[in-house]
Amino acid sequence: MAGAVLFLALFASLAVLSAHNRLDVDSETRGLVGLTRGPGLDAPMQAVTQLGQAAGLVPLIAGTSLLLWRHHRRWALQLPVIMAGTGVLQVAAKWAVDRPRPNLAPWGYPSGHVLSLLVFLGVVVYLLNSAPIRRRWRRGGTGLAAIVLLAVAFSRLYLDMHWLSDLGGGFALGMAYLLFSIWAIEATRGWSLRPVAVRPAEPVAPLALDGESTGLTRRIRPLVQ
Repeated sequence: MAGAVLFLALFASLAVLSAHNRLDVDSETRGLVGLTRGPGLDAPMQAVTQLGQAAGLVPLIAGTSLLLWRHHRRWALQLPVIMAGTGVLQVAAKWAVDRPRPNLAPWGYPSGHVLSLLVFLGVVVYLLNSAPIRRRWRRGGTGLAAIVLLAVAFSRLYLDMHWLSDLGGGFALGMAYLLFSIWAIEATRGWSLRPVAVRPAEPVAPLALDGESTGLTRRIRPLVQ
């Protein structure tokens, strides 16, 4: 929760600065990314950016939920709910800030691609690092998730769809939402809506010795003495 609050404060700070156009790094980054543009990168960047849109995220969410169903049924049900929340969250944030994109299209801050993909990959990395698997698989999965997120973020700059601060806002808000979601799900683990019925303890009947047991006791007693 402390981490979620800190990232939420970072998101609000970036929102205020970007709304007043006080970030010179946005213009500088846009100029540097413009130097990388070329006919050979247009198609790859268009393909990569699809991973942060509904066309790319929905199949990933559905496939991941199916894989989690056997061993992590709770997370398999919660993942689509969490990702639906990202859609509502980014629309509300974009409407509240209402900052234009570099290409003058509306609603640039924060980047919905970065926000949504970070939450999805964050949940996957969290579950991966909680699973009883080898360390190299955990590191490999975490590294792959970071590469995918950075590639999609760069594609948004390359396609002139976002400022650098838009990506920072998406990252900050996504981290706040991700940490809160993990905290909420783990905190409610084991909760049940049905009251647990507790049976009263049954009285234990005293041990009664039958005739055969009594006779055996009489035969053993002289030996003990």
